Amino acid sequence: MQTVEEFLVYSVHLEREAAARFGELADAMESGGNREVARLFRRLAHYSKLHLETATARSGFHDMPEMKPEDFVWPDLESPEAAAVWGADPMLGREEALQIALAAETAGYAYYKSVLDTTNDPEVKALATEFVAEEQEHVSELKKWLAASRAGEPLPAEG
Repeated sequence: MQTVEEFLVYSVHLEREAAARFGELADAMESGGNREVARLFRRLAHYSKLHLETATARSGFHDMPEMKPEDFVWPDLESPEAAAVWGADPMLGREEALQIALAAETAGYAYYKSVLDTTNDPEVKALATEFVAEEQEHVSELKKWLAASRAGEPLPAEG
C-alpha cells in the first residue's frame, strides 16, 4: 500500500464491515435472548464505528479512489476485522464470543501492521502506526476480558 488514499479507502471499508458484522452478531444474540454476548458485540461495533469515523474524516481531505467490494484484496476472503459469521449462533457463550472478537481484532491488527511494515510512504506509515496502536489496544482489552471471563469475573464491558 503506497498511497494515503489507498490506505484510507481500505480502512474505511474494513471498519465499516467490522461495525456492520459486530452489529449483526449483536442483533442475532438479542433475538436469541443472549443479552450478555449482545452487549459485548455492540461495544465492539461501537469501537469499529469510532475507527470508521477517524478514517472517514481523514479521507475527506483526499481524492479517494472509487472501489467496489470485489475490488478489495484482503489476506483472506473477507476484510480482516469481519468477525466470524458463526458468531450469530444464539447459543454462543461469552467465552466463544470473546474468542471470535479477539480473532477479528487480531486480524485487524495484523493487517494494519503488515501495511506499516511494507509501505514506503511516510504518510501511510504514520497513519498505519496510529491504526496499529488502536488495534493493539482492542486486542489487549479483549485479552483482559477473556482473562476476567475465565476467572468468573464480570467483564469491564458490563460495567
